[in-house]
Amino acid sequence: MNQFKTLALLSLLSGLLVAIGYFVIGGSNGIIIGIVLAAVMNLGSWFFSDKIALAAYGAQPLSPEQAPGLHAMLERLSQRAGIPTPALYVVPSPGANAFATGRDPQHAAVAVTEGIVNLLSEDELEAVIGHELTHILNRDTLTQAVAATIGGAISQLAYMAQWASMGAAYSRNDDRRGPNPIGLLLAAFLAPLAATLIQMAISRSREFEADAGAAKLTSNPRALASALQKLEMGAQQVPIQGNPAFEPLLIVNSFSGEGLANLFATHPPTQARIERLLQLERQMLSADSASLS
Repeated sequence: MNQFKTLALLSLLSGLLVAIGYFVIGGSNGIIIGIVLAAVMNLGSWFFSDKIALAAYGAQPLSPEQAPGLHAMLERLSQRAGIPTPALYVVPSPGANAFATGRDPQHAAVAVTEGIVNLLSEDELEAVIGHELTHILNRDTLTQAVAATIGGAISQLAYMAQWASMGAAYSRNDDRRGPNPIGLLLAAFLAPLAATLIQMAISRSREFEADAGAAKLTSNPRALASALQKLEMGAQQVPIQGNPAFEPLLIVNSFSGEGLANLFATHPPTQARIERLLQLERQMLSADSASLS
């Protein structure tokens, strides 16, 4: 059911791209161009999702010689998850965050910022890596990359629509008429909002699942709860710089989620995630006690 929901939401994003193509360019030509753009974005994201996301944040390969402990941690957790060890990258940013990308476990990468390595303890960092590996295991990385790529294209077309609306003109022939200025204005302001809401629907439930997966991989839900608390505070002070369309890939939103901003956050409230992790810890302790008695 979750996979069907995700496919439906991705289809909505593609349809939105086609619609904005119609409003920006006008007529059947706009629809055709929108369809071509949607197809190119989907195929491009499928084959190059890892490279697109890594480039969006300026991530660089991190060799075993540069970070032997981090590589050993990633390899150990990957074996527990039963997937190939992903490539490891570092984002040269003081902002504390992390993300995973790739179309499948065989073509995956995990990226951490310099800030997160300096901020978290070893147990907390291990929990974050477990969270990202769960995204790879569940193939969330492909879904999020496709959504981010299409969402970014929609934002760029919406920006074009703002300028196009200033010089739009009408023609009697529907098939040849230029773009409708009212439609352009609607596309410019409503399309990015709709794309963000769809990305939120795709991302939020998957974060809870990845948190639970990390807790099981590490047998330490409290470590991830502690990491999320630190990351939330760090994101408010030093946000990571990058394309906002790729925000769903990050482990926490790179901006403060308070007030109105929380309504448009691509992640669930951090406190809600922490509470679920602590509840999972209680369940795990209860199960251990029952097995010993």
